[in-house]
Amino acid sequence: MACKHVEALELRPPGPNQAVYREDCTQCFDSIDDTTGLDVCLSCFNGGCTGERNHTALHYAQRQHPLVLNIKRTRKTVVRDEPPQKISKLAISAETEADRYDVATTVRCYECNIESVDKTSGRLPAVVEGVLKANTFSKQEEVKAWEQEFTTCEHILTLQQETPRQIQSQDLGHCSMCDLQENLWLCLQCGNLGCGRQQHGGVRGNSHALEHKKSTDHGVAVKLGSITPEGTADIYCYSCDEERIDEDLGTHLAHWGIKLAERQKTEKSLMEMQVEQNMSWEFAMTDEDGHELQKVFGKGFTGLKNLGNSCYLASALQCLFALPQFQSRYYLPNEDLPLVTDPAQDLETQLRKMADGLLSGRYSRPDPATASSDTASDGYQKGLAPAMLKYLVGRGHSEFSTMRQQDSFEFLLHIVKLITRSQHTASLPDPTGAFRFVMEQRLQCLQCKKVRYRSDEQDNISIPVPIRKKPVEAENTTEAEGSAAVDEYEPVSLKECLDSFTAEEIVDLTCAACGSKDGFSKRSLFKTFPEVLAVNARRFVLINWVPTKVDVPVVVGDEEFLLDDYKSSGQLPAEELLPEDTSSAKPSFVANADAVQQLESMGFPRNRCEKALHATGNTDANAAMEWLFSHMEDPDIDAPLQADNDQAASNTADPEKIEMLGAMGFGPPQARKALKETAGDMERAVEWLFSHPDEQGDFGEEESSGNNAAAKTEPGSGNLPATFQLQSIICHKGASIHAGHYVAFVRKATPGEDQPSWVLFNDEKVVKANDVEEMKKFAYVYFFKRTES
Repeated sequence: MACKHVEALELRPPGPNQAVYREDCTQCFDSIDDTTGLDVCLSCFNGGCTGERNHTALHYAQRQHPLVLNIKRTRKTVVRDEPPQKISKLAISAETEADRYDVATTVRCYECNIESVDKTSGRLPAVVEGVLKANTFSKQEEVKAWEQEFTTCEHILTLQQETPRQIQSQDLGHCSMCDLQENLWLCLQCGNLGCGRQQHGGVRGNSHALEHKKSTDHGVAVKLGSITPEGTADIYCYSCDEERIDEDLGTHLAHWGIKLAERQKTEKSLMEMQVEQNMSWEFAMTDEDGHELQKVFGKGFTGLKNLGNSCYLASALQCLFALPQFQSRYYLPNEDLPLVTDPAQDLETQLRKMADGLLSGRYSRPDPATASSDTASDGYQKGLAPAMLKYLVGRGHSEFSTMRQQDSFEFLLHIVKLITRSQHTASLPDPTGAFRFVMEQRLQCLQCKKVRYRSDEQDNISIPVPIRKKPVEAENTTEAEGSAAVDEYEPVSLKECLDSFTAEEIVDLTCAACGSKDGFSKRSLFKTFPEVLAVNARRFVLINWVPTKVDVPVVVGDEEFLLDDYKSSGQLPAEELLPEDTSSAKPSFVANADAVQQLESMGFPRNRCEKALHATGNTDANAAMEWLFSHMEDPDIDAPLQADNDQAASNTADPEKIEMLGAMGFGPPQARKALKETAGDMERAVEWLFSHPDEQGDFGEEESSGNNAAAKTEPGSGNLPATFQLQSIICHKGASIHAGHYVAFVRKATPGEDQPSWVLFNDEKVVKANDVEEMKKFAYVYFFKRTES
């Protein structure tokens, strides 16, 4: 019987920007590599599994899309002389999918109940071919992984080239100041050839192109080995110290007699080398004797595939889903997934998909492709590709929507915020509530001794790490060795960091009671404690205005410890409260918490962070950082922020205006944010909303009125003793938060053992950890769980 749907007008190939989910199911991690394959809907290109869970049947029942393309992939048996190498953008001659796999396809019709529809009938040939040739969803995101948005600059736009001359071929052979014949940069202004900086991976360089810029002030150069016939190349502006693009590169090169059509790319680009460096960071996967660490498989021991600079995400997810609060909230194997039109775009679905993938153990098995030649049992896992969740969580975010390396702690704050704002039913509580607690700030006038208390809800703390360099031993050290020595730092205890975090400080404020300008003492302590305390160790400091990590060892043990000494006692009977006044009772300016966190992690004092954000629109940490750099010498840089109190009134959005904007289709958080950004002007607020479609909005405390306003319950618990124990850590290797590599160490019971031990999650590699004590000293984020009193 022929299928009647093959001629349907809505049957058409996927467009160039349309997502095709033909690698794994949108609701679980079953994939085209499973024995029954994956069904790709030929109407909306959703991917559905066909095994026990049969999410493709669920999709048909919900959407009534009849035709699917079943894709089943099996690995070919290939005899190798050496292990397969990690695929990278530069693998020009790397194996293709056809070299490694056999792919079988079948068209099925669920409505007509036909298992094998003729693929040559009706509109099917073009649609099937389009599905198989289209970039998969993960591939579309992977393409972005190797791209970086570059812009031109004034130095390129106003480039004045000197008298043209034909550069002879032999002049293109080596640097004008040395004999290097690689990593050569052509000055587009005068035609000089100079070698570049020494690069990761053994690329030599003496920085003679930079020397040429310093001596001539010629700023724009092109890397010869990166030029392609299509007109792409590495363009660097030494004046801006940034990589750029040159829209007139062909003309500028022709000025020196170089024709694009005759050039061939022979060297890696700067971006390719940066990606290669980021992916080459490795934590030791062997013990002191050189033996491989024991691989771990089973429930809770599933690795995540690196999508390209995505280790910051993988390490944070492993720590989150190791918590019982996240496991009980999202790992629900006996409950149906939400019925949504597009599962790939639903946060609840993707978080439950991630929980099932990491915790069920279904995907935690050796991958024969990574095994040695003698046995397949010692291979690492294939790893789950978190492409859908990564896209969904990063959507609309200026950094996490890219595929560049990011700060794992900033990502943790971002995903916690998104989960907090998502819907949670009474039976499924918000798991991020486990992080929340209250800090109480105490201010006391140094003159009249009156006090004021303020409570702030938080979900993490960022503690300073005291930096004390070890003295350099001059004995038996040559001058050359001394200049090349790496700074070493004295170890500090966790208690010392917490003491510094909760220490009393003096702030310059005018007392509303006595008028004294002597200042106030200020101290913040815990009013309540969370179930899970997330701690960021601030290891990044500004060195020559560049955020740089310092490897100060922080000694943290596995044993339980008390935080009782950091509990606030609250107002004492003998203390007299300061009178409330409009200038101090409610701040007229509330700084963007995420931006403050980013700036504080770079070492800026909080007062400066708030002042910079106030001056730059309170949205972008980068803009605020630039403002700080240009105002470091201001005499009032450390003076308290004096925001216009009239702004406080405008920051309180009118409920009627919120309701009016709601009638236009805007949610209360977005409406509230727009009104605050536009001083309550309705017309401007509407324009702001349309120009900021991805803005999450202001989810501050809702305005309550009348006797129906219920008292808000403070998160956390103030009961003592407050006993905590280290549960997991995120470690970073590298000098910059935007480079290097992140891994997670989680303390849990492994198969066959009763006592918990440390497990290393290094992307798709999951092993019993070795020498964890050393790694704990240099962790970037710590997760401490509160134990039973």
